[in-house]
Amino acid sequence: MLLIVNGESQELDARTIGDVIHHFGLEGRPVVVEADGEIIAKEQWPDTEVRPRMKIELVHFVGGG
Repeated sequence: MLLIVNGESQELDARTIGDVIHHFGLEGRPVVVEADGEIIAKEQWPDTEVRPRMKIELVHFVGGG
């Protein structure tokens, strides 16, 4: 399915936000997800279905110093 992730078109085999998180290897990391302008709580990721051309923003935190 074609999704817009962080401003880039991505063809992903995903049905839910949880699948998208898995695709990018972000499980267990602090991540904020916005889908079509709405923040999606972590508890909702497995149940929030994605639609073609849905705009998803993934913000994850990277440590460093």
